[in-house]
Amino acid sequence: MPKTQRAGRRISAAAAACSVAAVALSGCAPAGADGAPAPAGAGATAAADERPLVLATFTVIADIAREVAGDTARVESLTRVGVEVHDYEPTPGDLVRTEGADLVVTNGMGIDDWLLTLVERADAPHVVLSDAVEPIPIEAGHYAGNPNAHAWVSPAEGAVYVEELRVAIGDLVPERRAEVDANAAAVTARLERLGDRLRDGVAALPEQHRVLVSCEGAFSYLARDAGLAEASLWPVNAGGQGTPQQIAHVAAVVARTGVPTVFCESTTHPGTQQQIARTAGVRFDGSLHVDSLSTPDGPAPTWLALLEHDIDAILEGLGA
Repeated sequence: MPKTQRAGRRISAAAAACSVAAVALSGCAPAGADGAPAPAGAGATAAADERPLVLATFTVIADIAREVAGDTARVESLTRVGVEVHDYEPTPGDLVRTEGADLVVTNGMGIDDWLLTLVERADAPHVVLSDAVEPIPIEAGHYAGNPNAHAWVSPAEGAVYVEELRVAIGDLVPERRAEVDANAAAVTARLERLGDRLRDGVAALPEQHRVLVSCEGAFSYLARDAGLAEASLWPVNAGGQGTPQQIAHVAAVVARTGVPTVFCESTTHPGTQQQIARTAGVRFDGSLHVDSLSTPDGPAPTWLALLEHDIDAILEGLGA
């Protein structure tokens, strides 16, 4: 697979200068699989594991790769659980980990472009999962016209990601390609069942309730595939709480449609959406997961669990 190189945001000079040797001297230690500092002895454990390293930008993408790879490769995420990936700032340790990877996996469409400069310094192949997706453009705000990056939230587009990873990881471990193919087929079958559950559930909703109101406009692919209209307070997480016009629009949609529940994502501030819910007298659900998995004891410890949780929450909330 040819290495993918694109122009990206430059990391700090300190990060660019932090080589493996400098890390050893200065303490820029590589992080663990969840992006946290590696525990004592973890370096020796990783060194003893001779499987190739697949390094992904954030936890959701890493888990998709983990589902496809099974035990044929070691899969790690640069960021840890709960981290807001849109504005993530790479660290010197991220540079070291990227240079040590055998395959680098990014989502693309702008959400993890912060890694591109690091990828340019690495020798590993690079797969951009969203390259195979027909993008849905953002319609409003500062990012209008740019592609919506959150294709993995849709079971149908998630299957596209799985196929991209099946090829990339199969090329990485050709002697175990049959195992990778079997893993990908099993995941794709589960995605098809999830997609059927989503579409059937939406079709059973009252027509006026087939509107997904969220904080970030992260569900465009899921909404399209399920037959849902959508309204959001902001198109991309950027630290804001929505303009007065966006807030008024969402409040008007809630009042007009009578949707029983409005939603927010687990990594965003829910205050404005909670106020809209109180004013309209509807329920608020802030449990949706998009950009990050949950901790192991949470509702979305894996990507497939994330999809199941979000689909169940949306169907339950809109059917109330």
